[in-house]
Amino acid sequence: MRSVLAVLFALASTLLAFAQPPSEMPPPSVRATGEATVSVPPDRVEIRVGVVTQAPTAQAAAENNARQFTQALADLRAAAGPQAQVRTVSYSLNPNYRYPRDGGTPAITGYTATNIVEVRLDEIGRAGKVVDAATRSGANTVQSVQYSLRNEQHARSQALREATLQARANAEAMAGALNVHLGNTLSVTQGEPMMIRPLAQAMRVAASPEAGAPTPMSAGTIDVRASVTLIVAIAGRP
Repeated sequence: MRSVLAVLFALASTLLAFAQPPSEMPPPSVRATGEATVSVPPDRVEIRVGVVTQAPTAQAAAENNARQFTQALADLRAAAGPQAQVRTVSYSLNPNYRYPRDGGTPAITGYTATNIVEVRLDEIGRAGKVVDAATRSGANTVQSVQYSLRNEQHARSQALREATLQARANAEAMAGALNVHLGNTLSVTQGEPMMIRPLAQAMRVAASPEAGAPTPMSAGTIDVRASVTLIVAIAGRP
């Protein structure tokens, strides 16, 4: 009886295997990658500038900072114009320590107050004037000057389009070398887009520089990079 059941089970398994449709093999295809870089001039600049003061007590450091910062902020706003956006990005009041050479408990020698604001300008030609106005009025640190785009998507779309065209051209070149025709595009994969922005590094400046030549600012260009990978079916030979 067991032998009969085993034979019937094997027969049923065989019939079921024949009843299932054979798995379709993927069509022959080529895989091609395209890359493109679009360089565009920036139309926005963000400047981080502020005041750093030190004093023997926390109250004195904070008061000196507030007095120096108030005048610097007023002149900064005037130079930036009414369309500029100004916001506080950080404020800190920290003790300064002196550490004994032979170890032991560090001693507080004073306090440092720091107040940083960010100025966002669409008139990027004002960047140098803003830095000069702030530093002449008491600002003594410029953390960064970073250029950007108001509409980043437009540049990304342009880079993606050019990368896609490049990928298609690469696929056609490979198909030509193989003496085959290309068919439909089976898949499109976008790589991680990359945006390289011009950035001036942080710098310390004198508390009240004398009026002279304006601080030069070079915006340069912003490079937007994109990559696209295509898988295109091979239709056949000519």
